[in-house]
Amino acid sequence: MFALLLFGCTMVGPNYVRPKAEVSPDWMEAGDKRVKSEPGDYRNWWQVFNDPALNRLIDRAYRENLSLRIAGVRVLEARAQLGIAIGEIYPQTQQASGSLQYNRTSEYSANFTPPLLNFRQSEIGLLASWEIDFWGKFRRAIESANASWLVSIANYDNALVSLTGDVANSYIQIRTLEKRIAIARQNVETQKESLKIAEARYQYGTASQLDVEQAKTALYNTEASIPALETQLRQAEDALSLLLGLPPSDLADFLKGPSEIPVSPPEVIVGIPADLLRRRPDVRSAEYQAAAQCAQIGVAKADLFPAFSLTGTFGFLSSDVGKFSLSDMFQWKSRTGQIGPSFQWNILNYGQITNNVRVQDARFQELLINYQNTVLTAQQEVEDNLIAFLRAQDRTGFLAQSVTAAKNSLDLAVLQYREGIVDFTTVLAAQQSLLNGQDSLASTLGNISTSLVGVYRALGGGWENREGKDLVPSEITEEMAKRTKWGMLLAPASYNPLASEEPKSLIRPPDW
Repeated sequence: MFALLLFGCTMVGPNYVRPKAEVSPDWMEAGDKRVKSEPGDYRNWWQVFNDPALNRLIDRAYRENLSLRIAGVRVLEARAQLGIAIGEIYPQTQQASGSLQYNRTSEYSANFTPPLLNFRQSEIGLLASWEIDFWGKFRRAIESANASWLVSIANYDNALVSLTGDVANSYIQIRTLEKRIAIARQNVETQKESLKIAEARYQYGTASQLDVEQAKTALYNTEASIPALETQLRQAEDALSLLLGLPPSDLADFLKGPSEIPVSPPEVIVGIPADLLRRRPDVRSAEYQAAAQCAQIGVAKADLFPAFSLTGTFGFLSSDVGKFSLSDMFQWKSRTGQIGPSFQWNILNYGQITNNVRVQDARFQELLINYQNTVLTAQQEVEDNLIAFLRAQDRTGFLAQSVTAAKNSLDLAVLQYREGIVDFTTVLAAQQSLLNGQDSLASTLGNISTSLVGVYRALGGGWENREGKDLVPSEITEEMAKRTKWGMLLAPASYNPLASEEPKSLIRPPDW
């Protein structure tokens, strides 16, 4: 009988079913021998670069990034919202009340009965009202709040995926800019030597002043490129500082080690496209959002039916009328109370309620389409970064050969210019070709690494690293516990289930 009252008879509204989504059977580049389709472990994907500095940076960002902390606190917020929804399944109104009143009746009142003119009255009691979840309204609300809680956890995981990718990209950008600056400075030294040769030949009358001015132009243009690169480097370091939870800072301690562009492995393990449905947090978030909204249809639809409630009061009442006194209030004879069922049916608001159901259904359909689009977008991101990774590798091979040829060409041009065989224009062309080739090679090496980061990011790698750890640092939960009574909700097991686990029952004891 109690179970019937608690859980009602039925649950209106649709039950959530995962929508179909278009998923390719394999990647478009699966035929490339550098692409491996076996399952991979993406927990610490950045370790494929074998770069201690990158490992330090990601470890620091995981512990100190403020945006990630915001996502963690939002999980606590969603867990508390779930506690509110769970509380609705139990008596909704439970309150104690009391009063002490002085009453005087007008002698001209229709209710006036001599000699009753004025009296005092005291009352204390309890009131409880319990709307029975006959149609599953409150259970659907719990279902929705539970899915919203899982959305917040998936959003935290997605923030962690983005954070690790952003840190890796910032680090690669810094190392690439350092390399490009070093290349520019090396070319400055080479061009200074060419300027000395042109000036010497001009002094001996074997060259014109035009050669000197052309040599200066090339030198100054190369020198002018360095401040622009240094500006980009500082901005990249400032962006990385923010990711680490720091104000713009000198990151020398974090960046100590060889100042080289991280070298990516030639191969990448990508699994199959269907794995994205399980691994990518934003796909899980999109599905949980749809599930939460699906339950809201049932919440709205329940308003079309009558709401059955049990209401009861119990207390003590006494007055100083006649032979009684206020001190008699706590005698058993002073008890008062009532109990009984009631129902409410908003039949005149039928059109309004029906349209609210339609609104909730339209929102649900929107989220179903959003889930399908998220799955497609996930596949596109993997394909885009995968092709960029492979073709950047191909481009690097050609650029390396081009740089070697440009270096040989410059050596020959300088030698022939010394001997007066060619004019200085040939030297300038060779210098510019070498500078452009070396700069393009450095940029492309950086593109290989950032494209690989993009592949792992698109595969949803990196969030698994937080399993078994607190989503909110202990110093924050301790501060929150001092400010507000959180009960057991700050315990990690209460708000941070494993991704492979979901609550077995939506009906739980109230969270006190």
